[in-house]
Amino acid sequence: MAAATAAAVDGAVTWQPREEGVVEICGLLEQQTSANADQQRIWQQLQQYGRFPDFNNYLAFILARLHGKPVEIRQAAGLLLKNNLRNSFSSIPPSYQQYIKSELLSCIGAADRQIRSTVGSVITVVVQQGQVFGWPELLQALVHCLDSKDLNHMEGAMDALSKICEDIPEELDYDIPGLAERPINIFMPRLLQFFQSQHLSLRKLSLSSINQFIVLMPTALLQSMDQYLQGLFGLALDPSAEVRKLVCSALVQLIEVRPFFLEPHLGNVVEYLLKANEDSDDDVALEACEFWSAYCDARLPPERLREFLPRLIPVLLSNMVYAEDDESLADAEDDESFPDRDQDLRPRFHSSRFHGNDDAEDDDDAVNVWNLRKCSAAALDVISNVFGDEILPTLMPFIETKLATTSDSNWKEKEAAVLALGAVSEGCINGLYPHLPQIIVILMPLLDDQFPLVRSITCWTLSRFSKYIVQGMDNQKGHEQFDNILKGLLRKILETNKRVQEAACSAFATLEEEAAEELAPHLEIILQHLLCAFGKYQRRNLRIVYDAIGTLADAVGGELNQPKYLDVLMPPLISKWQQLSNSDKDLFPLLECFTSIAQALGPGFSPFAQPVYQRCIDLIRTQQMAKIDPAGAGVQYDKEFIVCSLDLLSGLAEGLGSGIESLVAQSSLRDLLLQCCMDEAADVRQSALALLGDLARVCPVHLHPRLSDFLTVAAKQLNTPELKESVSVANNACWAIGELAVKVRQEVSPIVLTVISCLVPILRNAEGLNKSLLENSAITLGRLSWVCPELVSPHMEHFMQFWCTALCMIRDDIEKEDAFRGLCAMVRSNPSGAVSSLVYMCKAIASWHEIRSEDLYNEVCQVLNGYKQMLRNGAWEQCMLALEPSVREKLSKYHV
Repeated sequence: MAAATAAAVDGAVTWQPREEGVVEICGLLEQQTSANADQQRIWQQLQQYGRFPDFNNYLAFILARLHGKPVEIRQAAGLLLKNNLRNSFSSIPPSYQQYIKSELLSCIGAADRQIRSTVGSVITVVVQQGQVFGWPELLQALVHCLDSKDLNHMEGAMDALSKICEDIPEELDYDIPGLAERPINIFMPRLLQFFQSQHLSLRKLSLSSINQFIVLMPTALLQSMDQYLQGLFGLALDPSAEVRKLVCSALVQLIEVRPFFLEPHLGNVVEYLLKANEDSDDDVALEACEFWSAYCDARLPPERLREFLPRLIPVLLSNMVYAEDDESLADAEDDESFPDRDQDLRPRFHSSRFHGNDDAEDDDDAVNVWNLRKCSAAALDVISNVFGDEILPTLMPFIETKLATTSDSNWKEKEAAVLALGAVSEGCINGLYPHLPQIIVILMPLLDDQFPLVRSITCWTLSRFSKYIVQGMDNQKGHEQFDNILKGLLRKILETNKRVQEAACSAFATLEEEAAEELAPHLEIILQHLLCAFGKYQRRNLRIVYDAIGTLADAVGGELNQPKYLDVLMPPLISKWQQLSNSDKDLFPLLECFTSIAQALGPGFSPFAQPVYQRCIDLIRTQQMAKIDPAGAGVQYDKEFIVCSLDLLSGLAEGLGSGIESLVAQSSLRDLLLQCCMDEAADVRQSALALLGDLARVCPVHLHPRLSDFLTVAAKQLNTPELKESVSVANNACWAIGELAVKVRQEVSPIVLTVISCLVPILRNAEGLNKSLLENSAITLGRLSWVCPELVSPHMEHFMQFWCTALCMIRDDIEKEDAFRGLCAMVRSNPSGAVSSLVYMCKAIASWHEIRSEDLYNEVCQVLNGYKQMLRNGAWEQCMLALEPSVREKLSKYHV
């Protein structure tokens, strides 16, 4: 580029472009904006130009100065400038930075709105990179433009300011050297003033800007709250739907984070949002609808909402009817002969293996479009959980009327009634349960309704009652009801309509989870239907079949381990396993499915284990190579292949037990696993550490050559400032260390004190931490105390109180037994170390329902009786008096 040789010298405030350079770049940008351009070639050419130090100056010049050029070319220059500044602002010479800034300020009030918008975007990036205090002239320019009476200047300044507020609002709430007050204090009165502007753009941008500060709540907004609320109420009936939507958004945010500001106005706010919930603009109605869930989640007094329920519930039901433009209607009639489109294959999210009680919930709508129908159903769900059966007298007449309709034209109302029934199935179950047989009788025929979306929503609603359907199996009628639903859903699984297939298969997986071993008598028919679906489903729904098969294996466990079932189940899965390449993402759900099957079959999985095991090793090795050299590996790196493979290996270890030893002995798993334990991706480390613990249980001998490395890496996961963010990794590391400790005993001694020093702060600061991490920390501390009491016991007085408190939360099992063996070993080693925490220790012992291990029971008796003899002069009696009567009563079984 001839122009780019313009000297990159200091003093570039006087920088001038060369005409031939401007022509070259404009020509390239013009080509870029044409429909049939060779984008790859143009991009490479622009990359070459980007090597010249003043290339961004040219872009700023074209954006700001070339009024004679088409807007598209100037805009393209601005967007390219924005991306360049985002990636390399700090490396641009200060004088060139200054030039770019001055050009941007010169066109804040450009005559063309698209140019103003582009300038605002570039300004925001400059502020992100260099901060507000690095550009004091910007604040002056924005204030000057806002105070002018020129609409272009006011709008341009507001556009830039709103983008700064959206992307980096905290930047405006800092003290700036040389400025008497914070920027937000300067802008707030001006923004509030624009609420009353006759110009829609200024009303919209000013309201949007202030809304960005509701969560941060700077002093400027706090002090202006009354004026802000009055301004909101003044805009509530604005002719612009965009403004009304922003008003609703503000009210939702306020009720979520600062509800006390709205409490004095709550009646009027609810009244307004009720009307807004019926707004002719769907976006306004959707934003208003968010308020009901937010109100309930904020745990505000229910009675403030109660009086509005008879009016609110019909509005929600009305909005649950499919809109004419709902995307779900477009493919509702697709049957299995329609090939899946790429956009039908929603992204999937594998949850890494977690040892303990994982509180995370599946978010089924994470990748679905959120709309008024779904939001209304969610609101009804939340309201039913707050108000329970109170809402049924209002709700049920509507549902009954809509379910009774026989007109084809009213099928959407019928579908919405079934959706509503499913939405309140949990919150209103006390009132619905006595009528559940009648509800099922009404729903079952709808599985064969002529409209596919009625059939699919009926599957979902039946699944919502799964728990109560299974609970009702204690009598003949309940059994018959369960059988009818089971057969009905299985029949729908084999439908030709893809939407019904999906709904039926998902609903059946939910029923499986609740029914568990009750499914055993039906295994043959279930497997026949699922494997038939497996043979006919396309890729998207095939993933749900994998899930249903995996859930079935989890539910029935060893019942599956019979030749008559395995002969139906395994051949098709193995065939699919062999068809898929190592780079095919359809392997993910199949790997997950095999994980559940391996755990369920236990040693019965042995005939299939070797090829499955080897494939996992190959997948991990290939992906670790792809991380460094994708071309050499022949695949693009995707960590999910590693995570799913590690989890399947864990499933094999759990299912095969020591039977996995020969497979591990003949492979490179140990070194691959160590690499995975050190991976930068948290979910890879999480699954790797879970496998480490599983292998420690069944074949520790094969970890032995790298034992020290494994222990060191695992210990590091507990000593991290981001513990709350990586809690699942720390949880699995903690569990794995404990599993290794009980197998290798004294060989953990080099890292014992390091691990203890990490576990004690976790137990001390239990507030807000994951329950599983606390339990595993307590167990692992106990296991380390059991195998190395002489190392741990000198420090016991520093953690006994917190440790014993955590031990109280753990349910009776083998892991709790190990922890208490550690407690007893420490007390034997250092009896005086627990005296000051004896009350807490007694409570921990009393937390046992029953110690089934006779030797541990005897040890606990010895510990308590030892302290009874050791504490003289009424000290033991004083300790007992400090305990609640129920605790003293539980301790009596230990003969004290």
